[in-house]
Amino acid sequence: MSKLIFIFIHVYIVVRILNIVDSPNAGNGLDMDNYSWGQSLQEVNINIPVPLGTKSRDIVLEMKKNHLKVGLKGQPPIIDGELFQSIKVDDSIWSLEDQKSIYVLLSKQDKMQWWKYFIKGDPEIDTQKVEPESSKLSDLDGETRSAVEKMMFDQRQKQMGLPTSDDIQKQDLMKQFMAQNPNMDFSNAKFA
Repeated sequence: MSKLIFIFIHVYIVVRILNIVDSPNAGNGLDMDNYSWGQSLQEVNINIPVPLGTKSRDIVLEMKKNHLKVGLKGQPPIIDGELFQSIKVDDSIWSLEDQKSIYVLLSKQDKMQWWKYFIKGDPEIDTQKVEPESSKLSDLDGETRSAVEKMMFDQRQKQMGLPTSDDIQKQDLMKQFMAQNPNMDFSNAKFA
């Protein structure tokens, strides 16, 4: 067992030294030899350079829930593999840009997770180094927006030395309890 742990630690160190887990590019993805990819929490975008003058009819593109194949007719595919996670095929699109690059936009099924890699077998990125795009509160769904507003309120309250929303809620509950039980003596009670 200890030999297995030693091997695991050794492999981990080698992976870190060789930087097999890469830092993401500016688009939170990776620049590969034949294409580059980036991502937001909602989607993955891929840019594939092709020879100048390429026509749409020259492109072979198959998009499935867990698989993507992109290439040019009569040539081996540029991309052909299993995706990190599933996509919404009906919400995903592609286009030929200026007859020199294929742009593919994939809509993520799980919009709350960063992809570690694009195609299975590709190098992984360090998702801890991903820089999320800034968003406005109005962009968030109601539940998330409420949670963020509560955290912001609590942070301001703490900075001013005032009670947080949870503290205020506890105080209100205690006031209600005391009002419902006027005959109880709370003079020696200690509240945490």
